[in-house]
Amino acid sequence: MADQPFEDPVEIIEIAVEEAAAGTRLDAFVAAKSDRCSRSRFKALIKEGQVAIGGRTIVEPNYRVNAGERVAVTLPPPEDPTPEAEAIPLAVVYEDDDLIVIDKPPGLVVHPAAGNWTGTLVNALIAHCGDGLSGIGGVRRPGIVHRLDKDTSGLMVVAKTDAAHRGLSEQFADHGRTGSLVRAYRALVWGCPAHMAGTVDAALDRSAGNRMKRAVVKFGGKHAVTHWRRLARFPNDPAKEALACLLECRLETGRTHQIRVHMAHIGHPLIGDRDYGAGFATRANRLPEPARARVSAFPRQALHAGVLGFRHPVSGEVLCFESPLPADFVDLVDALEASLASH
Repeated sequence: MADQPFEDPVEIIEIAVEEAAAGTRLDAFVAAKSDRCSRSRFKALIKEGQVAIGGRTIVEPNYRVNAGERVAVTLPPPEDPTPEAEAIPLAVVYEDDDLIVIDKPPGLVVHPAAGNWTGTLVNALIAHCGDGLSGIGGVRRPGIVHRLDKDTSGLMVVAKTDAAHRGLSEQFADHGRTGSLVRAYRALVWGCPAHMAGTVDAALDRSAGNRMKRAVVKFGGKHAVTHWRRLARFPNDPAKEALACLLECRLETGRTHQIRVHMAHIGHPLIGDRDYGAGFATRANRLPEPARARVSAFPRQALHAGVLGFRHPVSGEVLCFESPLPADFVDLVDALEASLASH
């Protein structure tokens, strides 16, 4: 269900501010007085203009309440947690009664969540498969065994049956150490590592500065290993400074944002990565045209899940699929190659 403006019928809760609560932040006050929502949700409602005091809308969560005031909170109707079928085109690479392999385009969110209740891969899968998706992931993630970031393109496998879901989940949990799981990505990064191949073994955890991001940590965190090898260098002339290069990255573990964080950690963030490579964006100014314009306009991190291999969870057959680079990625590589050939 999509986020919609609040419409009647609505529910309004009113809370009187007692002397003991005077001076408390508005978001903390309503969260302490009502168990209807979390503090973060109340904070969002305040910012959306759904909280008023004495008939005056308050949009600052840090507003300090005063004794004698009456706080009115307008609560939205509950959201329908069940995704609906949507006729979104799917690039189906392989399909049988147990699973489906799709080639996800960049910009497509995998499953519904806050801010993306519709238009996701799950909505497309429901339209394509009907009720024929595994229920293990829950109503919002039917069949979803693993995920790709919204702006990462490439191959994903989705389970149609619970048996397939369990079998695939075991392989992804093992990360291919003892089985047939293979995940290889193409990554276009700034600069170029000194060696032809290497491994990044660095634990990841939530970033202390931004809980939505991940960061390499020295203590704690989750074990994370990425193997990389160089595929191309731009410019190709070893006597000249490498401004960018194309890498193949193979995952030994599957942590959130793993390749993006690991590449940034070794000083070679992905081109187009606004979260982990923002500090390198000005490097585009060093590129000749038309590469400079192509890189500056590239709207996403240059990352593509190009190879996916696994053992079929029911038949036992080893399957391996390859996806060519999408058009936007190819255009970017071509622009770098052509612009830097004589640079």
